Amino acid sequence: MKTIVECVPNFSEGRNTATIEALSAAARSVHGVTLLSIEPDKDYNRTVMTFVGEPEPVAEAAFRTTRVAAEHIDMTKHTGEHPRIGAADVVPFIPIAGVTMDDCVKLANAYGARVATELHIPIYLYEFAARSGQRKNLADIRKGEYEGLAEKLNDRAWKPDYGDAVFNPRSGATVTGARKFLIAYNVNLNTPDQKIAHEIALRIRESGRMKKDEFGNAVKDERGQQIRIPGTLKAVKAMGVFLERFNIAQVSINLVDFETTSMHQAFEEVKKQARTMGADATGSELVGLTPLKAMLLAGEHFADGKRLTGPALLSA
Repeated sequence: MKTIVECVPNFSEGRNTATIEALSAAARSVHGVTLLSIEPDKDYNRTVMTFVGEPEPVAEAAFRTTRVAAEHIDMTKHTGEHPRIGAADVVPFIPIAGVTMDDCVKLANAYGARVATELHIPIYLYEFAARSGQRKNLADIRKGEYEGLAEKLNDRAWKPDYGDAVFNPRSGATVTGARKFLIAYNVNLNTPDQKIAHEIALRIRESGRMKKDEFGNAVKDERGQQIRIPGTLKAVKAMGVFLERFNIAQVSINLVDFETTSMHQAFEEVKKQARTMGADATGSELVGLTPLKAMLLAGEHFADGKRLTGPALLSA
């Protein structure tokens, strides 16, 4: 395999085993594609899938799984902890070997055009494929979520990049694009209080929070722009959620660049902030795959800086 592209589609279903199996079968049905992982979460009601291959087969697998999602997932009945805008919520393409980010942008455009044409699902482009700064950040596109999508489509500023501005009640909309490798990393707290997890997320995420005055009104600068208080960690997105199955709150984190902010740095910062609110970080989890280098960085940190190579790595 001379060129490798990774695709990590996120589907708004984490409870129905038949649907999850159908999504897996769709990815496996494409020759030249390897399904690396599929991770459903019942609280998030979301499944994260990871598959790799050469560009064209990967794009085909992305389309087939999106078609299965459109057939099996009814967004009018969907509830879950994770923000979402559609059945096939986000479908990113990531360059791994022998391909460039521009190649993945082209792949996202081809996929988006096909989904809009054949499945009649509105498509938004994000990250490196975004056509405007307003759409670069996934959170901005998802604002209002599925419940606010019909109204959003009536706003000219949010005309889809592909497809008509017509609300598809069953499938919602899909966001696709090209991005760097992202690590989905969640930290568990020893409290069921989601407000604590949300407060920690506001404190650590790079975008921080809006600055407010003593009356709770947003503070603006001389140009009329709202002032933000940045968070403590760069290249980090975060939100607080409640996991009903375990009766705990969790800080759900996306590490956009693990070499800027690593997993262990994120964990230690969550732990630090939690303790100021009478809580503690009790563990963490990865969703999907992560680069070996990211794991080694965490291992070296918790091994007191000892370099984990050769026998040391094997015995760690």
